[in-house]
Amino acid sequence: MKLFISTLTLVLGTTIATSAAADEPVCMATGEMKAALTDWYGETPVEPKSDTREQLWVSKETGTWTMIKSFSDGNTCVVAQGDDWMMGTDEDQLLAELRD
Repeated sequence: MKLFISTLTLVLGTTIATSAAADEPVCMATGEMKAALTDWYGETPVEPKSDTREQLWVSKETGTWTMIKSFSDGNTCVVAQGDDWMMGTDEDQLLAELRD
């Protein structure tokens, strides 16, 4: 019985730690972030940085997209990301929805 409780505690603890880590934003130096988006996902910026310092990166080949936000300390964080970017649809409307 002790083995079962120990195993259950270990599994639950690992699950909770994993979900907590997944909630943390992904941040890195701006140059590293841009290189990662380009090299790993084939994404390129589709619009210049906005006045909120946010910028959308998209891969037309894979359909992945990433919204990033740059900060004055030289770091950039992922604000949102996803698959199945719909190029050609009303991109202005999609961008507005992402920023809400």
